[in-house]
Amino acid sequence: MDPKTTIEAGKAVLGIEFGSTRIKAVLVDEDNVPIAQGSYEWENQLVDGLWTYSKEVIWFGLQQCYADMRADVRKRYDVEVEHLAAIGISAMMHGYMPFNKEGHLLVPFRTWRNTNTGPAAAELSKLFVYNIPLRWSISHLYQAILNGEPHVENIGYLTTLAGYIHWKLTGEKVLGVGDASGMLPVDPETGNYRADMIEKFDALVAPHKFRWKLRGILPKVLKAGEPAGCLSETGAKRLDISGHLKPGVPLCPPEGDAGTGMVATNAVRPRTGNVSAGTSSFSMIVLEKELSKPNEMIDVVTTPDGKLVAMVHCNNCTSELNAWVKMLREYQYLLGPVEDKHDIYRTLYTHALEGDPDCGGLVAFNYVSGEPVTGFAEGRPLFVRSASDNFTLANFFRAQLYGSIAVLKLGNDVLFREEQVKVDRITGHGGLFKTPVVGQRFLAAALNSPISVMETAGEGGAWGIALLASYLVNNGGVLSLPDYLDKVVFAGNTGTEIAPDPADVAGFEAYLENYKAAFPIEEAAVRCKK
Repeated sequence: MDPKTTIEAGKAVLGIEFGSTRIKAVLVDEDNVPIAQGSYEWENQLVDGLWTYSKEVIWFGLQQCYADMRADVRKRYDVEVEHLAAIGISAMMHGYMPFNKEGHLLVPFRTWRNTNTGPAAAELSKLFVYNIPLRWSISHLYQAILNGEPHVENIGYLTTLAGYIHWKLTGEKVLGVGDASGMLPVDPETGNYRADMIEKFDALVAPHKFRWKLRGILPKVLKAGEPAGCLSETGAKRLDISGHLKPGVPLCPPEGDAGTGMVATNAVRPRTGNVSAGTSSFSMIVLEKELSKPNEMIDVVTTPDGKLVAMVHCNNCTSELNAWVKMLREYQYLLGPVEDKHDIYRTLYTHALEGDPDCGGLVAFNYVSGEPVTGFAEGRPLFVRSASDNFTLANFFRAQLYGSIAVLKLGNDVLFREEQVKVDRITGHGGLFKTPVVGQRFLAAALNSPISVMETAGEGGAWGIALLASYLVNNGGVLSLPDYLDKVVFAGNTGTEIAPDPADVAGFEAYLENYKAAFPIEEAAVRCKK
């Protein structure tokens, strides 16, 4: 069918993802090709020392994003969206959204970006003999207990942002296994939360005599392809305030942005991986077997169909890059009108290729917030040089680009060198790769591995969750998720690959030594500037 007929026939599939800076909707046809999109830009707020998005802006943003997609459909095809074949909801993983039994949010949403959970994460990691990151929901819950926060007694349900949106659209308290594995570790054999860890946690908090047990407040875990409820009448009105969208649309299990990134890059099979590089960055390598031991740099989560994944998650990536570009764009505006604001990104990123492989000795820290992988509970963006360094614009911006993926390299060095994890293909997606070649080439140097980028890299997680929704209704239980992606969605397309340049690899290693040597400077900046 042509797109208009597909939409009129109710065969289009909608994916919506709540990213850190943008909520995005992608509408796909029966061949999983994007035919319309919408978006809404938003920013987290630091309130009482914690990063959050208000409940009001969550729903306003969702409605505006859907309305933008609906307007795009009307503009392109002169048709109204009234019926959909399926919907998928995705959002930034982890975080903390506790509700009472009446369904009221007890404290403002605490996002993955918060690093106040150090004591809880350390104690739980020791108790479980398993790396429990600061941003995981169980860390937030236990930290609230350690803090003596009164709301904990009244918890009736605990979920993630994706789980919350899905619940309010369908009435179903469920979560995709990938997102669930960022609440509490999942057993790959059972596809459910680790029973031994639930028992240990309940025993740990038993002296508090809470009215709840951990299993009773967590979402039900579902794998890709399993039904997760349908759009309710109330949910339809919440999503489409114009009232045109009809209820009854099936929804796939809600997932986190890590899982949808794996799907969007066809990296759900063992020995494949992907790197998502935007406001935060993370690499996901699908494992053949469990890691030999816990490591605080490596999180173990799962694919949307339940396979173990080694995840290196970095709180910071392009925010500091964007800040420098914004400042330089202001200077460009002083010189005269600018037709396309994205030109400056392309110009500066491309110019960075002319810099020295080691950035001329320059070092950049992109720590807008804390960075757990390198042990920083707080961050301070920082640029460091000595008088003898080669201070040029190309080296400056190359240092900023290197700095955006330096932490990612540190984590993956542990994975590849110490754990001897093997990977056949790594695919990049996200804002860092919108400018051709540059981010791809530098990441290849950092990981010393070929990096592929697909034409669909810019579609991101919203397209990934749309694919999971399509898998729910169009697969018929025939193919596994890896086979569905291989044979139906991508059909052999592996993207454009760039191999690591030996000079770049050596240059990045030299940069990283300077970067690590400058940690005391970053520590001093955190201490001195409050």
